[in-house]
Amino acid sequence: MKRTQFLLTLLSAGTFALITLTSAGNLNDNGDTPYQVKTFSGKINAVRAETSGGSLTVEGGTDMNAKVEMYVRANNWNDKLSKDEIAERLKDYDITIAQEGSTIVATAKRKNNDWKRGLSISFKFYTPRNVSTDLRTSGGSIHMASLTGTQKFRTSGGSLNISDLEGDIDGQTSGGSIHMDRCRKDIDLQTSGGSIEAKESTGKMRLHTSGGSIRLSDVKGTIDAQTSGGSVNGEDIEGEIKAGTSGGSVRLANVAGSIDASTSAGGVDVSIAKLGEYVRLSTSAGSVRVKMPLDKGLTLNLSGNHIKIPLNNFSGDTDKDRIRGTLNGGGIPVTLSASSGSVYVNQ
Repeated sequence: MKRTQFLLTLLSAGTFALITLTSAGNLNDNGDTPYQVKTFSGKINAVRAETSGGSLTVEGGTDMNAKVEMYVRANNWNDKLSKDEIAERLKDYDITIAQEGSTIVATAKRKNNDWKRGLSISFKFYTPRNVSTDLRTSGGSIHMASLTGTQKFRTSGGSLNISDLEGDIDGQTSGGSIHMDRCRKDIDLQTSGGSIEAKESTGKMRLHTSGGSIRLSDVKGTIDAQTSGGSVNGEDIEGEIKAGTSGGSVRLANVAGSIDASTSAGGVDVSIAKLGEYVRLSTSAGSVRVKMPLDKGLTLNLSGNHIKIPLNNFSGDTDKDRIRGTLNGGGIPVTLSASSGSVYVNQ
């Protein structure tokens, strides 16, 4: 394979990049051959990237140097483009891959609206761990791993996949799913059209979707998990959790802490291993089932078509569809409500 290499000196003093262009007949057919590569030296603490038709990937944890790979495809992945065809179509784009101070910048912007000649241009970054990001793509997924700092990323047409991030994390997608694992600190993730999976993470989390389910596993902290179009499921949750859905059920196991769970279109099924400051479970279209310790001081407010709960050391009022009073002298407020179903405690 014939290859052409040349050195490009950047404006920033002391910084240089090595660019490698691949001159094979069909480029990047399998998505694993970069069309262009640049390496950068010096202090790197931020990445800024924008592309309209491809994915963005940032992998931290490398040495102090950084590398950027650019991948190019036809918008229709079934089309096979030669090097000359890609070079001709790239004339319709303004491409920037450069270092501005301590920030690596990579952008691909169209000069016109001829989408028949459109390309999918993706960037992949290899950086030190202590790097903040600002990423935007309107047509691809975003992958991020092994970074510490402020991370802000947006896509209109792909998924978000983040792993081992620590810091202020703010990510949004309008058309894909979200997968998160081993992330820490302040996390705000939102999608309008997909599911959310979060596992092995700690901190303050806001996880919202308008069109999919939410799955939680081994998460700790203050958690706000909301969906308008699916179920909320999880296990091994510690801290304070608020879980809500308008279109499915809520099922959470091995919860340690405070919990507020509600649904408008399904049941609520929760097991609590250790009580926190409160328990609030409600549904408008199903039943509430909860297993929880009853040896603490509890203040009960239960309502439903039918209620079943063992009442030892209880003081208060009981009826078929309502129970109000205290267990063991009162204490932690427990509010369970099923508008059109039953309430079961330790049954």
